[in-house]
Amino acid sequence: MSKTIYPNQTIGILGGGQLGKMLGQSAQKMGYRVGMYDEGKTACGFGVSHYTQVGSFNDQEKVMDFARSVDVLTYEFENINGEILTKLNDSTYLPQNTDFLLTTQNRLNEKKWLGENGIPCAAYMAVNTREDLIAALEKTGYPAILKRTRFGYDGKGQFKINNSSDLENLAELSKILEAECVLEAFYPFEYETSVVVARDVFGTVACFPPVVNQHVAGILFTSVTSSTIPEAVQNKMIAIAEKIAHSSELIGVCGIEFFVSGDGEVVVNELAPRPHNTGHYTIEGTNVSQFDQHILAITGRPIIPVRLLTPTLMVNILGQHIAEIPELIKHFPEAIIHLYDKGEPRHQRKMGHFILMDEAVEKLERLVESDSLLKRWRDAIKMEEN
Repeated sequence: MSKTIYPNQTIGILGGGQLGKMLGQSAQKMGYRVGMYDEGKTACGFGVSHYTQVGSFNDQEKVMDFARSVDVLTYEFENINGEILTKLNDSTYLPQNTDFLLTTQNRLNEKKWLGENGIPCAAYMAVNTREDLIAALEKTGYPAILKRTRFGYDGKGQFKINNSSDLENLAELSKILEAECVLEAFYPFEYETSVVVARDVFGTVACFPPVVNQHVAGILFTSVTSSTIPEAVQNKMIAIAEKIAHSSELIGVCGIEFFVSGDGEVVVNELAPRPHNTGHYTIEGTNVSQFDQHILAITGRPIIPVRLLTPTLMVNILGQHIAEIPELIKHFPEAIIHLYDKGEPRHQRKMGHFILMDEAVEKLERLVESDSLLKRWRDAIKMEEN
C-alpha cells in the first residue's frame, strides 16, 4: 500500500556514503527531515542529516529500531542486508521492492532474472570450483570474466581470463573462487553506456538521457551525454530500461549498465536499484536529478518528465587526484566540483566528481580523449592497475 510522505516528515536512509549524502541533500531542499544509518561514525552523509545512528547493517535490532524512527525508509547501495529489509515491511514503509534488491545482490540471480524477462545479457555459467571454471571456459571460450556473485564493485572481485595460461595465476583465481562465482563470456562491445530509470508508485516511468562511460582498471572515470549513440541504439536501451522498471515494480531509481556492439546490438551488463555514479551528471545537466526523482518516488509523489538542459561531462575524482584540485581549478575554471568529505584520500577511492557543460557535445567528447589533465588522471588510475 503506497502512501504520501509530506515535507517535515522523516526520510530514513540506510547508508551514509556519497549517494546517501546526495539523497539527503535532495530530501532536505524539498523540506524533509533526514535520518541516516551507517556503520562508520564519520560517514560523509552524516553532515547533511538531522539525526544519525551508527551500527552494523547486519544488526537486525538496530536497523529495525532506526526504521521505526522514520516515516519512509530507503537505501543508498544494493549490498545492504536484504533479509533484514524484508522483515521491516511490517513495521515501516519501505516502498522499494526488496525482491528486486535480493535479485540484484547476486550476479547469478540477476542474470537469471534478466533472461526470464527476455532481456539480453552476455552468456554466463555458475562457477564454484576450479573444475567448474575449466568446464565453463570450454563452453564460453576465451576471453571470459570470472566474477564473484556478491560484493563486487569498481573492478574488485573479478578476474579477466584471456587464455589458458591465465589459469596458472593460482593465487588470484583461488582468492576469487573462495566465494560463489559466475563466469561471463567476454562481450565484444564497442563502447559502454548506461541509463538511469525512475518509476513512481503510479507506474509512471521516466528515463534519463543515456551516457557513454569510460572505465579504467574497472573504475568509472568519465560519463558523457553523447551525440555518437545512434538513435536506434538509444531506443533499444530506453525500451529495456522501461521493461526492467515495470517488470521489477521499481519504486525509485535504478542504474542500468549496457554493452553496445559494433553493429548496434545491446546487452545489459549490471543493474543497481538505487542512484548510480553515471547519473551524477543529472544534478546540473537535467531539469531534475536522479536523487530528486528517487525522493519523489519513495515519498509517493509523481516523478517529473526528464529534459536534458545541456550536454554534460562527469569526471570522477579519486584519492590520487585530490592533490591536483588546485590544478583542476586552474585548468577548468568553469568546472562544478563536488567533494564528498570522505576523509583520507586513499588511492582508487572515489572522493568526488566534477562537471563540465558545453552546448557543443563534441567538445566534451574530445576532452575525454585528448585533454592533458584528464589523460594524466587516467594514467594515474592505470598505474594503480599495474
